[in-house]
Amino acid sequence: MIMELNHAKSFRDLVVYQKAKKVSRAIFEISKGFPKEETYSLTDQIRRASRSIGAQIAEAWLPARRAMECSAYMR
Repeated sequence: MIMELNHAKSFRDLVVYQKAKKVSRAIFEISKGFPKEETYSLTDQIRRASRSIGAQIAEAWLPARRAMECSAYMR
């Protein structure tokens, strides 16, 4: 049995990236309820960490994509 794979054209097509964006938005909404005195420490750190997940996926996409294109070209 041959299974057809649908390759993502962009990191935005990756399910893991889409889930990371949803989690990031949810964390932002939840952190709105944190105490005001935590705004520039805990709240900021949590928000930056949640955004970092999607950013790291996007950063990793380009080298992986280039490697796939190079290997396809060499065939």
